[in-house]
Amino acid sequence: MADTPPATPSAPVMRSSKPVSEALLNEKWDHAISSLLIRSSLGLSFGVVFSVLLFKRRAWPAWVGLGFGAGRAWEEADAMFKRGDTPTGKEGLRMVRT
Repeated sequence: MADTPPATPSAPVMRSSKPVSEALLNEKWDHAISSLLIRSSLGLSFGVVFSVLLFKRRAWPAWVGLGFGAGRAWEEADAMFKRGDTPTGKEGLRMVRT
């Protein structure tokens, strides 16, 4: 084999971190989208169950459940963006700022 000098490990590359406001905004969007998916799927599943049990397998209860779930997630995300709180904060507890 050819004589090659041993590879020296290079210094780690310093990456510029995101600004705090951008990180918080990304966190809020992540929470809003995951909440939308979870609540919509729960609403859809409840709609399907009610459709099978009560409404002779009609499609509209599933769509109504999907709409209720998506609407609930939309309102929660809208309130979160307007309030300016963090999505990882304690849910349901009032935070007093001093």
